Amino acid sequence: MTSGHLLWLATFLGAVALAALASAAEPIPPQARRPDGSPNRAVWMVQGSFGVMTHYLIQPQGATPEERTTELNRIVDRFDVERCVGQIEETGADWVIFTLGQTTGYLCSPNAVLDARAPGRTPRRDVVMEIAERLARSGKRLILYLPAEQNADPVIQAALAAGTEGYTERYFEFCRAWSLKLGKLLSGWWFDACGPHPDAYWQGWMTALRAGNPDSAVAFSGAEFCCGGPVNPVCKLEDYHAGEIHLLEDGQIRRDFLPPGGDIVVTPDRKLRLRGQEARLYLPDGPFLDGVQWHCLLPLDLTFNPAVPNQFCHYTDKELLAFVRAVKQVGGAITINVPIEVESGHIPEDSQQALVRLGRNLRAGG
Repeated sequence: MTSGHLLWLATFLGAVALAALASAAEPIPPQARRPDGSPNRAVWMVQGSFGVMTHYLIQPQGATPEERTTELNRIVDRFDVERCVGQIEETGADWVIFTLGQTTGYLCSPNAVLDARAPGRTPRRDVVMEIAERLARSGKRLILYLPAEQNADPVIQAALAAGTEGYTERYFEFCRAWSLKLGKLLSGWWFDACGPHPDAYWQGWMTALRAGNPDSAVAFSGAEFCCGGPVNPVCKLEDYHAGEIHLLEDGQIRRDFLPPGGDIVVTPDRKLRLRGQEARLYLPDGPFLDGVQWHCLLPLDLTFNPAVPNQFCHYTDKELLAFVRAVKQVGGAITINVPIEVESGHIPEDSQQALVRLGRNLRAGG
């Protein structure tokens, strides 16, 4: 064997050894404190397995406001809390992100501020409180989802007089009402479609969100992971990164944006591309990003982006397990969004069973 071959062999064996060391590296443990020394309110997400999110969005039909409110109550009254939480228990997940509402003009939990200004937009039954109490009995946590103030539902904006002096404070009070009502049954918040603000603004918002539980973990989404810009959080004061993902590819997060209505093509190996745009892939390398707890929100079987068909948001057990393990290996956390049947509150069987297998595989692998 020539010296050149020996050098190549030594280099190859060295690479193999490094790869083996990397794969056997000890996982980064949950970090109770952020890099600046402050408490990590989201450390329980890392200590747990994973979370489940559902978009429970009600769009009641009817010719009059009264008919639509009646339909809203009918739908919410049919929500099967015991079955829904039971399905989540079966997965082994440790928390739930649940939508209060988005884009339809109707919410699934009474709110004292909104109800005084726009009656009939929330139901008589407080299904969110029931879910919170049921999760607490199981030792699991609840996070609530809302669109941010600047992108709130038009009905809510109208009710809170958006565009007039004091709108921000009224929106904060709108959020505060749920925080006070739920108290320590509510462990966190996830806000969508957020823009930049001064620190004092964020602080005022988070003060309202923590009125009922000072330990609530808060995330403000700027769609950082999926829209091609910086991955850094829009709010460095938040507790955990919102981490919205649109697509995984080869076990990594697709960072390049696929615009709805764009020239999207499918490659011969069944991968999505915006014509002329290369894929950009990303994985976390540690537990914090700009001092914020690393977390991601992955859609399974239900797209967040119309340019990404649902079938591209379905992953094999092997793919899903490998990604979740990669996130947890570096001290990150993950929530997985699945469909929900509005008429019953049930998670479709195929999606629920995929999460059941994920939980089982995580436990089996330690």
